[in-house]
Amino acid sequence: MAADAPDANEPLQGFDDLLRPFHAAETPRMGWRIGTEAEKFGVGGDGRAAPFEGERGVRAVLERLVERHGWHEQREWEGGEVIALHRGRANITLEPGAQLELSGAPLDTIHQTCAEFRGHMAELRSVSEDLGLHWLGLGFHPLATQDELPWVPKLRYAVMREYLPTRGGHALDMMRRTCTVQANLDYADVEDAFRKLRVALRLQPIVTAMFANSPWVEGRATGERTHRARVWLDVDPNRQGLLRALWEGPARYERYVEWALDVPMFLVKRGGEIHRNTHQTFRQFMDEGLGELRATRGDWETHLNTLFPEARLKKTLEVRGVDSQRTAMICALPALWKGLLYDEATSAKAEALAGRVDGDALEAARPEIAKSALRAELQGRPVLAWAREVLELAESGLERLGNLNGSGDDERVHLAPLRALLERGLCPADVLLEQVPGDEPALEGILEHAHV
Repeated sequence: MAADAPDANEPLQGFDDLLRPFHAAETPRMGWRIGTEAEKFGVGGDGRAAPFEGERGVRAVLERLVERHGWHEQREWEGGEVIALHRGRANITLEPGAQLELSGAPLDTIHQTCAEFRGHMAELRSVSEDLGLHWLGLGFHPLATQDELPWVPKLRYAVMREYLPTRGGHALDMMRRTCTVQANLDYADVEDAFRKLRVALRLQPIVTAMFANSPWVEGRATGERTHRARVWLDVDPNRQGLLRALWEGPARYERYVEWALDVPMFLVKRGGEIHRNTHQTFRQFMDEGLGELRATRGDWETHLNTLFPEARLKKTLEVRGVDSQRTAMICALPALWKGLLYDEATSAKAEALAGRVDGDALEAARPEIAKSALRAELQGRPVLAWAREVLELAESGLERLGNLNGSGDDERVHLAPLRALLERGLCPADVLLEQVPGDEPALEGILEHAHV
C-alpha cells in the first residue's frame, strides 16, 4: 500500500491536485496488501446499548486499551476528546452510536488478517469483561432504539446528524444502528483501479446477500435477512449507491473526481473548529471558497471520506457493502475479494461474470436481496446461484496465489465457513434464526450466537 500523502494544509491549486491522491496510491503488484475494517456493537448483559461515557462505557474501554495493551490516543484537535487509538498501522475508531471499529493494518495474507482480528478481540474482551460488556457482530443493532443510543463527540457527526435526515429516511439508522466489514485493496494504475471498482460495484449486492446478517430490529425478527442493506437504500442519493455512470466508458480518475466534486459537503474543519458547509458542493467550495477559507488537500481527502457508494476509491479501493460478522466470517470477506481481484487470471473471469450483471435488474433486485438474501432472484436466477459462482472464482484465485499458513493451508481455509453456508443455501442470518427462533428472540440467545 502506498505511503501517506504530503501536507494536508497545502492549498489546492487546480484540478490536477484532485488527482494526486489516486496517483500517489498506485502500488506495483508485488506490493499489494489487504486491509480489513470491522465494526461491532457493545451491549451490556441486560441488552442495553453500551454508553459512550461513564465507568462502563466505551470511553472506559478505550482508556483500558491504552493502559493495558499499548495503544495510543488520537484526538481530533489538541485538548479534544479521544476519538481513536493507533498502534503501528492499525487503528481503533468510533462510529456515531459508539460502535467500535478495528481498522486493521495493511497485511500480506488473510492468515495475518485473521490473527490480527483474533488478537484484537482477545484484548477487547480482556478490558470489557469486568465492565459487563459484550460485543456483537451483526449488521444492525438487534435491540436498541435510536433514543437508547449515545452520540460520539466527533466533529463531523454533529453536522451529519442534522443534514443527512433531510436526504434520506434511514440516515440516522445508518449512522448509529449499522455495522459493517469492509476490505481495502491496492491498485496498480488507473486501469486496474477501474477494473476492480467496476467488478466490486456490480458484484457487491450478491456479496451483500452472501453475508446477510441482520434479521432483528428492536428485539423483533423483521422477516428480512439484512436490514442493514434496506437502510442503505435510503440514506443520501447524492453519495450512496452503485455509481452506474462509471460502469462503462474510459478508465480515468477524472471521472470519479467529477462525480465527487458535485456531491454536497458536510463541513470544513480547521483545528477544533468546524464550519458547516452543506450548501456547497466541493466544486463550489474549490471555486468560491467559504468566506475566507480556501480548499486544501486535507479538505479534499476529508470530502472523499464522506462519500458512501458500495465501493469507493481512496488511497485504496474500499469494498464496503456487507453486514458485520462473527470472527470467522469477518476473515471470509477480505479473503473473498482478494481471491476475486488479486489473481490476474481470476480477475479476468470475475470481470466477465460481473459483465453479465444488468444494471437495471441489479437495482431492482436490491430491496428483495435485503429481504430474502440468497433466495432473491437476479435476472431470472436465484442469487444463490450467482453467489456460488462468485465463491468458486474466489477460491480458485486464492489457490493460485498460494499463500500458506504454518499448517500448509492456503487462504481458501478462510472461505470454508462461507462455503459451508452456501452448500446449505444459507446466509448467516438464516443460521441465527435457526439458533435463536421466534418473533421476539431471547436476549441470552443473541448474546451467545451473535457475539464477535
